[in-house]
Amino acid sequence: MSLAERLRTALAVDHSPLLLPGDHFEFDPAVRGNPAAVLIAITDRTAPGVILTQRTETLRSHAGQVAFPGGRIDPEDDGPIGAALREANEEIALPPAAVQVVGTTDSYRTVTNYLVTPVIGVVPPDLQLTPSEAEVASVFEVPLDFLLDSANQREQVTEFLGRERRYYEILWQDRRIWGATAAMLVNLSRRLRWAA
Repeated sequence: MSLAERLRTALAVDHSPLLLPGDHFEFDPAVRGNPAAVLIAITDRTAPGVILTQRTETLRSHAGQVAFPGGRIDPEDDGPIGAALREANEEIALPPAAVQVVGTTDSYRTVTNYLVTPVIGVVPPDLQLTPSEAEVASVFEVPLDFLLDSANQREQVTEFLGRERRYYEILWQDRRIWGATAAMLVNLSRRLRWAA
């Protein structure tokens, strides 16, 4: 079974209440979030990896953070998949034709009220990716097994706007993957475990 087929099987498993819905659990589902999408690009190799970006320090929001390529869904996009592919092309020069789209997975609502749809795609290994100087400081790959290992997914607690906030972080080499990016990886790892 190919990597794409294994991922499709995992995405087909029924939703579980153990998935993380968002940065705050008290969100009213009737309140619409701003639609956004990210690309979880998984490299098709014996030991698959996930392509991530380090955002530049000059951005107004989330400066310096590790993220998936992605952003707001524009009216001219063909839904979340179109937005994720467009953003990945703009941010890291990942050609849309190089992505074998597997599908979308569970949306995640951020503290800034974006409703983010992760798009799962399989890409060839060792693509020549070029970060957009305005947005992306670097592009790197982290082993999928490392990211999906629950032992590496650490739950943290902090105070935010006078309230306790829980979030996940994953530390890999000198990188700190946390917040919505880590939460979406936690959700993906739970889906893959249920499908095993």
